Amino acid sequence: MARYALLILPAFNRVYGESAIRLTRTELAVFSETALHTEVADVAETEIGGVPYVTFESGTLDEYDISVLSNLSSVYALYAVEGELLRPLRVSPLDKFSSDLLTIQKYSGKTNEHFTKLLLNVTLLARAEPGELMDKKLAVFDPMCGRGTTLNQALMYGHDAFGMDTDSKDFDAYAHFLATWLKNHRIKHQHEVTPIRRDKSLIGKRLSVKLGLTKELYKAGEANQLMVVNADTVRSREFFRAETVDAIVTDAPYGVQHGSRPTQKHLARSPLELLYNAVPGWSQILRPGGAIGISWNTHVAGRDELVKILADNGLQPLDDGPWREFEHRVDQSIIRDLVVARKPG
Repeated sequence: MARYALLILPAFNRVYGESAIRLTRTELAVFSETALHTEVADVAETEIGGVPYVTFESGTLDEYDISVLSNLSSVYALYAVEGELLRPLRVSPLDKFSSDLLTIQKYSGKTNEHFTKLLLNVTLLARAEPGELMDKKLAVFDPMCGRGTTLNQALMYGHDAFGMDTDSKDFDAYAHFLATWLKNHRIKHQHEVTPIRRDKSLIGKRLSVKLGLTKELYKAGEANQLMVVNADTVRSREFFRAETVDAIVTDAPYGVQHGSRPTQKHLARSPLELLYNAVPGWSQILRPGGAIGISWNTHVAGRDELVKILADNGLQPLDDGPWREFEHRVDQSIIRDLVVARKPG
Protein backbone atom coordinates (compact mmCIF):
# COMPACT_ATOMS: atom_id res chain seq x y z
CA MET A 1 0.00 0.00 0.00
CA ALA A 2 1.19 3.50 -0.85
CA ARG A 3 0.65 6.47 1.47
CA TYR A 4 -0.44 9.95 0.40
CA ALA A 5 -1.02 13.35 2.00
CA LEU A 6 -3.47 16.09 1.05
CA LEU A 7 -2.73 19.69 1.99
CA ILE A 8 -5.96 21.65 2.50
CA LEU A 9 -6.65 25.10 1.10
CA PRO A 10 -6.74 27.83 3.73
CA ALA A 11 -10.36 28.88 4.38
CA PHE A 12 -11.18 32.58 4.71
CA ASN A 13 -14.17 31.58 6.84
CA ARG A 14 -12.72 30.60 10.23
CA VAL A 15 -15.64 28.36 11.25
CA TYR A 16 -15.65 26.48 7.95
CA GLY A 17 -11.87 26.18 8.19
CA GLU A 18 -12.28 24.36 11.49
CA SER A 19 -14.45 21.75 9.74
CA ALA A 20 -12.47 21.60 6.47
CA ILE A 21 -10.24 18.65 7.31
CA ARG A 22 -13.10 16.50 8.63
CA LEU A 23 -15.24 17.37 5.60
CA THR A 24 -12.34 16.56 3.27
CA ARG A 25 -11.96 13.15 4.93
CA THR A 26 -15.64 12.44 4.30
CA GLU A 27 -15.54 13.78 0.74
CA LEU A 28 -12.48 11.61 0.07
CA ALA A 29 -14.45 8.56 1.26
CA VAL A 30 -17.20 9.38 -1.29
CA PHE A 31 -14.59 9.76 -4.05
CA SER A 32 -13.14 6.38 -3.07
CA GLU A 33 -16.55 4.70 -3.06
CA THR A 34 -17.64 6.06 -6.44
CA ALA A 35 -14.85 7.25 -8.72
CA LEU A 36 -11.33 6.06 -7.92
CA HIS A 37 -9.69 3.01 -9.46
CA THR A 38 -8.23 2.07 -6.07
CA GLU A 39 -9.79 1.93 -2.62
CA VAL A 40 -8.74 4.46 -0.01
CA ALA A 41 -8.11 3.32 3.56
CA ASP A 42 -6.73 4.58 6.88
CA VAL A 43 -7.87 8.18 6.26
CA ALA A 44 -6.62 10.40 9.09
CA GLU A 45 -5.63 13.90 10.09
CA THR A 46 -1.83 13.91 10.43
CA GLU A 47 0.48 16.72 11.45
CA ILE A 48 3.61 16.93 9.30
CA GLY A 49 6.15 19.65 10.01
CA GLY A 50 3.63 21.40 12.23
CA VAL A 51 1.01 21.56 9.44
CA PRO A 52 -2.19 19.44 9.40
CA TYR A 53 -2.70 17.13 6.40
CA VAL A 54 -5.28 14.54 5.44
CA THR A 55 -3.34 11.32 4.93
CA PHE A 56 -4.54 8.03 3.48
CA GLU A 57 -3.36 4.69 2.15
CA SER A 58 -4.31 3.09 -1.15
CA GLY A 59 -2.94 1.20 -4.07
CA THR A 60 -0.69 3.28 -6.29
CA LEU A 61 -2.70 6.20 -7.63
CA ASP A 62 -2.70 6.25 -11.43
CA GLU A 63 -2.97 9.35 -13.59
CA TYR A 64 -6.75 9.13 -13.63
CA ASP A 65 -7.00 8.85 -9.84
CA ILE A 66 -4.77 11.89 -9.38
CA SER A 67 -6.88 13.89 -11.84
CA VAL A 68 -10.04 12.92 -9.93
CA LEU A 69 -8.57 13.86 -6.55
CA SER A 70 -7.44 17.18 -8.01
CA ASN A 71 -11.10 18.25 -7.76
CA LEU A 72 -11.63 17.68 -4.05
CA SER A 73 -13.31 20.83 -2.78
CA SER A 74 -10.53 21.94 -0.43
CA VAL A 75 -7.43 20.34 -1.92
CA TYR A 76 -4.38 22.58 -2.28
CA ALA A 77 -1.65 20.02 -3.00
CA LEU A 78 -1.24 16.24 -3.15
CA TYR A 79 1.90 14.38 -2.08
CA ALA A 80 3.20 10.83 -2.08
CA VAL A 81 4.65 10.09 1.38
CA GLU A 82 8.08 8.49 1.02
CA GLY A 83 9.62 7.91 4.42
CA GLU A 84 10.01 11.33 6.02
CA LEU A 85 9.73 13.11 2.67
CA LEU A 86 6.75 14.38 0.66
CA ARG A 87 6.95 14.05 -3.12
CA PRO A 88 4.55 16.48 -4.87
CA LEU A 89 2.17 15.00 -7.43
CA ARG A 90 0.94 17.21 -10.26
CA VAL A 91 -2.72 18.07 -9.71
CA SER A 92 -4.92 18.89 -12.71
CA PRO A 93 -8.30 20.29 -11.64
CA LEU A 94 -11.13 20.61 -14.14
CA ASP A 95 -11.28 24.41 -13.71
CA LYS A 96 -11.88 26.12 -17.05
CA PHE A 97 -11.92 29.76 -15.90
CA SER A 98 -10.20 32.10 -13.48
CA SER A 99 -11.03 31.44 -9.82
CA ASP A 100 -12.43 34.96 -9.37
CA LEU A 101 -15.59 33.72 -11.08
CA LEU A 102 -16.25 32.10 -7.68
CA THR A 103 -14.61 34.50 -5.27
CA ILE A 104 -15.20 38.05 -6.53
CA GLN A 105 -18.84 38.30 -5.38
CA LYS A 106 -19.14 39.24 -1.71
CA TYR A 107 -22.54 39.54 -0.04
CA SER A 108 -24.37 38.57 3.12
CA GLY A 109 -25.66 34.99 3.08
CA LYS A 110 -23.29 33.75 0.36
CA THR A 111 -22.57 30.04 0.68
CA ASN A 112 -18.89 29.24 1.21
CA GLU A 113 -17.31 28.45 -2.20
CA HIS A 114 -15.53 25.37 -0.84
CA PHE A 115 -18.80 23.92 0.45
CA THR A 116 -20.59 24.72 -2.81
CA LYS A 117 -17.92 22.73 -4.66
CA LEU A 118 -18.21 19.88 -2.15
CA LEU A 119 -22.00 19.71 -2.58
CA LEU A 120 -21.66 19.72 -6.37
CA ASN A 121 -18.96 17.03 -6.22
CA VAL A 122 -20.86 14.57 -4.06
CA THR A 123 -24.06 15.09 -6.08
CA LEU A 124 -22.31 14.43 -9.39
CA LEU A 125 -20.62 11.37 -7.85
CA ALA A 126 -24.01 10.08 -6.67
CA ARG A 127 -25.15 9.76 -10.29
CA ALA A 128 -25.41 6.34 -11.90
CA GLU A 129 -22.34 7.24 -13.99
CA PRO A 130 -20.01 9.07 -11.55
CA GLY A 131 -17.04 8.86 -13.91
CA GLU A 132 -18.76 11.33 -16.23
CA LEU A 133 -17.67 14.04 -13.79
CA MET A 134 -14.30 13.93 -15.56
CA ASP A 135 -15.08 13.59 -19.24
CA LYS A 136 -18.63 14.70 -20.11
CA LYS A 137 -20.36 18.06 -20.27
CA LEU A 138 -23.34 17.75 -17.94
CA ALA A 139 -26.37 19.94 -17.22
CA VAL A 140 -26.51 21.23 -13.64
CA PHE A 141 -29.65 22.89 -12.22
CA ASP A 142 -29.84 24.98 -9.05
CA PRO A 143 -33.55 25.67 -8.43
CA MET A 144 -32.81 28.21 -5.66
CA CYS A 145 -29.68 29.73 -7.14
CA GLY A 146 -29.48 33.12 -5.42
CA ARG A 147 -26.55 34.99 -6.95
CA GLY A 148 -25.21 31.97 -8.78
CA THR A 149 -22.40 30.41 -6.72
CA THR A 150 -23.42 26.87 -7.74
CA LEU A 151 -23.94 27.94 -11.35
CA ASN A 152 -20.47 29.47 -11.43
CA GLN A 153 -18.91 26.29 -10.05
CA ALA A 154 -20.70 24.26 -12.73
CA LEU A 155 -19.29 26.61 -15.38
CA MET A 156 -15.82 26.20 -13.83
CA TYR A 157 -16.12 22.47 -14.48
CA GLY A 158 -17.18 23.08 -18.08
CA HIS A 159 -20.82 22.08 -17.53
CA ASP A 160 -24.00 23.82 -18.67
CA ALA A 161 -25.76 25.66 -15.84
CA PHE A 162 -29.43 26.37 -15.21
CA GLY A 163 -31.06 28.15 -12.30
CA MET A 164 -34.21 29.62 -10.79
CA ASP A 165 -34.73 32.18 -8.06
CA THR A 166 -37.72 34.23 -7.00
CA ASP A 167 -35.67 37.19 -5.71
CA SER A 168 -35.49 39.82 -8.47
CA LYS A 169 -32.66 41.70 -6.73
CA ASP A 170 -30.48 38.58 -6.68
CA PHE A 171 -31.40 37.85 -10.30
CA ASP A 172 -30.45 41.37 -11.43
CA ALA A 173 -27.24 41.35 -9.37
CA TYR A 174 -26.12 38.03 -10.86
CA ALA A 175 -26.99 39.07 -14.42
CA HIS A 176 -24.95 42.27 -13.97
CA PHE A 177 -22.02 40.46 -12.34
CA LEU A 178 -21.81 37.82 -15.06
CA ALA A 179 -22.01 40.37 -17.89
CA THR A 180 -19.20 42.40 -16.31
CA TRP A 181 -17.05 39.35 -15.56
CA LEU A 182 -17.34 37.97 -19.09
CA LYS A 183 -16.49 41.35 -20.60
CA ASN A 184 -13.53 41.97 -18.28
CA HIS A 185 -12.08 38.54 -19.04
CA ARG A 186 -12.68 38.97 -22.78
CA ILE A 187 -14.60 35.71 -23.03
CA LYS A 188 -16.55 35.34 -26.25
CA HIS A 189 -20.21 35.28 -25.31
CA GLN A 190 -23.80 36.34 -25.84
CA HIS A 191 -25.72 37.71 -22.86
CA GLU A 192 -29.34 38.85 -22.71
CA VAL A 193 -32.13 39.35 -20.21
CA THR A 194 -35.65 39.00 -21.57
CA PRO A 195 -39.15 39.14 -20.05
CA ILE A 196 -41.23 35.97 -19.90
CA ARG A 197 -44.88 36.52 -20.75
CA ARG A 198 -47.87 34.19 -20.67
CA ASP A 199 -51.28 35.35 -21.88
CA LYS A 200 -49.91 38.89 -22.16
CA SER A 201 -48.94 38.89 -18.47
CA LEU A 202 -45.36 39.18 -17.21
CA ILE A 203 -44.55 36.05 -15.18
CA GLY A 204 -40.79 36.36 -14.87
CA LYS A 205 -37.46 37.20 -16.46
CA ARG A 206 -34.88 35.00 -18.17
CA LEU A 207 -31.10 35.41 -18.29
CA SER A 208 -29.62 33.56 -21.27
CA VAL A 209 -25.87 33.29 -21.79
CA LYS A 210 -23.82 31.43 -24.35
CA LEU A 211 -20.07 31.42 -23.73
CA GLY A 212 -17.02 29.74 -25.15
CA LEU A 213 -14.16 28.15 -23.25
CA THR A 214 -12.08 29.55 -26.12
CA LYS A 215 -12.87 31.83 -29.05
CA GLU A 216 -12.18 28.93 -31.40
CA LEU A 217 -14.67 26.64 -29.66
CA TYR A 218 -17.27 29.41 -29.61
CA LYS A 219 -16.89 30.01 -33.35
CA ALA A 220 -17.13 26.26 -33.94
CA GLY A 221 -20.50 26.21 -32.16
CA GLU A 222 -19.17 24.39 -29.07
CA ALA A 223 -20.38 26.83 -26.46
CA ASN A 224 -21.58 26.40 -22.91
CA GLN A 225 -25.10 27.43 -21.95
CA LEU A 226 -26.32 29.24 -18.85
CA MET A 227 -29.94 30.11 -18.20
CA VAL A 228 -31.54 31.57 -15.08
CA VAL A 229 -35.27 32.15 -14.63
CA ASN A 230 -36.51 34.76 -12.15
CA ALA A 231 -39.67 33.01 -10.92
CA ASP A 232 -40.97 30.79 -8.13
CA THR A 233 -39.14 27.44 -8.08
CA VAL A 234 -42.41 25.63 -7.30
CA ARG A 235 -43.31 26.41 -10.94
CA SER A 236 -40.08 24.91 -12.33
CA ARG A 237 -41.88 22.58 -14.75
CA GLU A 238 -43.39 25.61 -16.50
CA PHE A 239 -39.91 26.69 -17.56
CA PHE A 240 -37.85 23.49 -17.86
CA ARG A 241 -38.68 20.34 -19.83
CA ALA A 242 -38.83 16.90 -18.24
CA GLU A 243 -35.61 14.86 -18.01
CA THR A 244 -33.27 17.61 -19.22
CA VAL A 245 -30.72 17.98 -16.39
CA ASP A 246 -28.14 15.55 -15.00
CA ALA A 247 -27.87 16.95 -11.49
CA ILE A 248 -29.84 19.25 -9.19
CA VAL A 249 -27.73 21.00 -6.56
CA THR A 250 -29.14 23.57 -4.14
CA ASP A 251 -28.68 25.16 -0.74
CA ALA A 252 -32.08 25.39 0.93
CA PRO A 253 -33.03 28.57 2.83
CA TYR A 254 -31.72 28.40 6.39
CA GLY A 255 -34.67 30.16 7.98
CA VAL A 256 -32.37 32.58 9.83
CA GLN A 257 -31.20 35.49 7.68
CA HIS A 258 -33.80 34.59 5.11
CA GLY A 259 -36.69 32.20 5.30
CA SER A 260 -38.25 29.97 2.69
CA ARG A 261 -41.29 31.28 0.89
CA PRO A 262 -43.46 28.26 -0.09
CA THR A 263 -46.12 30.66 -1.27
CA GLN A 264 -46.02 34.36 -1.97
CA LYS A 265 -48.19 35.00 1.09
CA HIS A 266 -45.93 34.14 3.99
CA LEU A 267 -42.35 33.53 5.10
CA ALA A 268 -41.55 30.23 6.81
CA ARG A 269 -38.55 29.30 8.93
CA SER A 270 -38.54 25.68 7.79
CA PRO A 271 -37.76 24.78 4.16
CA LEU A 272 -39.89 21.62 4.40
CA GLU A 273 -43.08 23.12 2.98
CA LEU A 274 -41.15 24.68 0.12
CA LEU A 275 -39.40 21.39 -0.66
CA TYR A 276 -42.66 19.45 -0.34
CA ASN A 277 -44.14 21.65 -3.07
CA ALA A 278 -41.04 22.00 -5.25
CA VAL A 279 -39.38 18.56 -5.30
CA PRO A 280 -42.11 16.92 -7.44
CA GLY A 281 -41.28 19.32 -10.28
CA TRP A 282 -37.53 19.05 -9.75
CA SER A 283 -37.64 15.25 -9.87
CA GLN A 284 -39.44 15.39 -13.23
CA ILE A 285 -36.76 17.69 -14.67
CA LEU A 286 -33.99 15.30 -13.56
CA ARG A 287 -32.85 12.66 -16.05
CA PRO A 288 -32.95 8.96 -15.05
CA GLY A 289 -29.67 8.09 -13.39
CA GLY A 290 -29.21 11.70 -12.31
CA ALA A 291 -28.86 12.89 -8.71
CA ILE A 292 -30.11 15.65 -6.46
CA GLY A 293 -28.13 17.17 -3.58
CA ILE A 294 -29.68 19.53 -1.01
CA SER A 295 -27.96 21.24 1.92
CA TRP A 296 -30.00 22.69 4.78
CA ASN A 297 -29.97 23.92 8.37
CA THR A 298 -30.67 21.02 10.72
CA HIS A 299 -32.04 23.42 13.36
CA VAL A 300 -35.14 24.02 11.23
CA ALA A 301 -35.65 20.64 9.53
CA GLY A 302 -34.79 17.03 10.32
CA ARG A 303 -32.86 14.72 8.03
CA ASP A 304 -35.53 12.02 8.06
CA GLU A 305 -38.11 14.55 6.87
CA LEU A 306 -35.99 15.55 3.86
CA VAL A 307 -35.22 11.93 3.04
CA LYS A 308 -38.94 11.14 3.07
CA ILE A 309 -39.76 14.00 0.68
CA LEU A 310 -37.13 12.74 -1.77
CA ALA A 311 -38.23 9.10 -1.47
CA ASP A 312 -41.91 10.01 -1.87
CA ASN A 313 -41.01 11.52 -5.24
CA GLY A 314 -39.43 8.34 -6.59
CA LEU A 315 -35.83 9.20 -5.70
CA GLN A 316 -33.41 6.84 -3.94
CA PRO A 317 -31.62 8.56 -1.02
CA LEU A 318 -27.99 7.61 -0.40
CA ASP A 319 -28.26 7.62 3.35
CA ASP A 320 -25.51 5.49 4.83
CA GLY A 321 -21.73 5.50 5.24
CA PRO A 322 -19.95 8.73 4.32
CA TRP A 323 -23.10 10.21 2.77
CA ARG A 324 -24.37 10.82 6.33
CA GLU A 325 -21.19 12.42 7.70
CA PHE A 326 -21.17 15.95 6.26
CA GLU A 327 -22.89 17.77 9.13
CA HIS A 328 -20.92 20.82 10.35
CA ARG A 329 -21.41 24.10 12.16
CA VAL A 330 -21.75 27.34 10.19
CA ASP A 331 -22.55 29.64 13.13
CA GLN A 332 -24.52 29.57 16.38
CA SER A 333 -27.86 29.35 14.59
CA ILE A 334 -26.89 27.09 11.67
CA ILE A 335 -25.78 23.46 11.68
CA ARG A 336 -25.53 22.52 8.00
CA ASP A 337 -25.91 19.05 6.53
CA LEU A 338 -26.56 17.65 3.08
CA VAL A 339 -28.67 14.86 1.64
CA VAL A 340 -28.22 13.20 -1.75
CA ALA A 341 -30.57 11.00 -3.77
CA ARG A 342 -30.45 9.30 -7.18
CA LYS A 343 -33.22 8.99 -9.74
CA PRO A 344 -33.63 5.36 -10.86
CA GLY A 345 -33.01 4.65 -14.52
